[in-house]
Amino acid sequence: MSMSNGSLDLRPSSYGSLQPYQQQNQNGEVFLQQKVDPSTLPVTYRKASNMFISKEKDDMFMWMFRIAPRKKLGMLLLCVVSVAVMLWILYVGKGEVTQEFGPTWTLGSTNNSASRFSGYSPASVDEIKTQGFNHSLANDEMKIIINNDKRITAQPSLAPIYFTGYALLPGNPCENFTLPPPPADKKRTGPRPCPVCYLPVEEAIALMPKSPSYSPVVKNLTYIHEKNSTRSEFGGSVFGGYPSLKQRLESYDIKESMTVHCGFVTGYKPGRKTGFDIDDSDLFEMDQCRGVLVASAIFGAYDLIQQPKNSSDFSKKNVCFFMFVDEQTEKFLKNSSDLDNDKRIGLWRIVVVHNLPYNDPRRNGKVPKLLLHRLFPNVQYSLWVDGKLELVVDPYQILERFLWRKNASFAISRHYRRFDVFVEADANKAAAKYDNASIDFQIDFYKREGLTPYSEAKLPITSDVPEGCAVIREHIPISNLFTCLWFNEVDRFTSRDQISFSTVRDKIMSKTNWTINMFWDCERRNFVVQGYHRDILEHWSPPPLPPPLLAASSSPTTPMPIDKTPKITVSNLTKIPTVRRQRDRKSSRHRKAASSTGDT
Repeated sequence: MSMSNGSLDLRPSSYGSLQPYQQQNQNGEVFLQQKVDPSTLPVTYRKASNMFISKEKDDMFMWMFRIAPRKKLGMLLLCVVSVAVMLWILYVGKGEVTQEFGPTWTLGSTNNSASRFSGYSPASVDEIKTQGFNHSLANDEMKIIINNDKRITAQPSLAPIYFTGYALLPGNPCENFTLPPPPADKKRTGPRPCPVCYLPVEEAIALMPKSPSYSPVVKNLTYIHEKNSTRSEFGGSVFGGYPSLKQRLESYDIKESMTVHCGFVTGYKPGRKTGFDIDDSDLFEMDQCRGVLVASAIFGAYDLIQQPKNSSDFSKKNVCFFMFVDEQTEKFLKNSSDLDNDKRIGLWRIVVVHNLPYNDPRRNGKVPKLLLHRLFPNVQYSLWVDGKLELVVDPYQILERFLWRKNASFAISRHYRRFDVFVEADANKAAAKYDNASIDFQIDFYKREGLTPYSEAKLPITSDVPEGCAVIREHIPISNLFTCLWFNEVDRFTSRDQISFSTVRDKIMSKTNWTINMFWDCERRNFVVQGYHRDILEHWSPPPLPPPLLAASSSPTTPMPIDKTPKITVSNLTKIPTVRRQRDRKSSRHRKAASSTGDT
């Protein structure tokens, strides 16, 4: 008995470290008094513990074989061990392969001005899906990481970054600039330009936002496409899709995701089989345009092309200048100017439009004016100028002054004289700009919806009537929605967009905190010079002819009279000939406006 006890107490040196944790019962059997965590012991203790536990497990297996039939239990244990080994191999092997080929993935895009439009493809077929996908990537970022412990974790998306404006540095001359009083010139009572404080071109370019402006409420904007649209109620066109009055009402229910009519309804891509068709080569160039766009249009050969002036070398290389014309204007340009093989006249890239949707050239001009975001899906900022206007300030300076410095996404000048829609409608009827019955029908419709004359109760809104010949905008969902709904009003009612402007603006502003920068018209006349329409120029009387040559019998020493009358050209018109003064008295306001803006 004592010998057996002594043999149990005398353990090999490798097990001596476990002796303090062992006790003997009355029969001399040894058992563990308490369970020890091997991880808390030194290395030598952990090794000894593992060997001891392994020996105890072997003794337990031998004891189980003694009390049970060996064959059945052995086969069962063999199967269990085999299954456990296979599962362990598969688990470890799969984790190693995944980690080897894909330790880290990042999905998403950053919110800068370059990558904001990187998802668009020049040859995109489905514009709606492309815009929705790019918008979701521009506002969300997700990272999927496989760590060493083979667990997949998703990091929370970062909040999108928006442009929130800036303040000019102290001491900048434009910081406290105010408009001076108008000059006391009783002879020139019409509209005239006023001083505008622009930053130098280099500073304006450096201040271009690196991220888009915030779009209140509207985040996803898609457009309706229909193969066959049927006319309902009144107004509309095949190009616009004949939206019903119910659809019109729903389009003013501003929500985060919206689908609205916005022209180009019948085709799968703007410019292709939509009624406003453009050649593929021109569409490719339009898709390549990114950043800043300057656009204009001449339909029906109604105006003469005016070349932009004072544009910096940087703008000439980086700003897109596109002029839309119809086939009639193209023919006139080929006969009267140098239209080269690259479809360019000066800075303008000439784009010929086929199958125009309307018979009225003025209404056709509203398509590129209001729907530039559909024709140029990758453009960030655009500046629209009517065909008769000459741009005389660098585009970046205009964007900085009227958009970025004001933290605005849409800017347009107010009318120089009229600020009430009812007064504007009467002026259009007096000037025979449109038939009176259609204007009255539109005004009555708006009155039933709640249109009221302008009053001080609308402040800080200072006018309900814009001077729509120049539009400055950022292409974000809320401004795109505004121009879509504005175009739908022009498509349904008259083409006089000044009448429908305030209705669309007020409906959107009642649901959001979005505002429009309506600046003085004299500031608009500072960066564009207003010219004359071509029909007025061509009907002016030519300068008087020189007197006939002297007879052959005249003395050779008699000098021939020299005609010193200045020749009238399109580029330096300074005075209206007196011969046409009585006939053109009805359009005298336009002549005064052009003469007050300076000689071209």
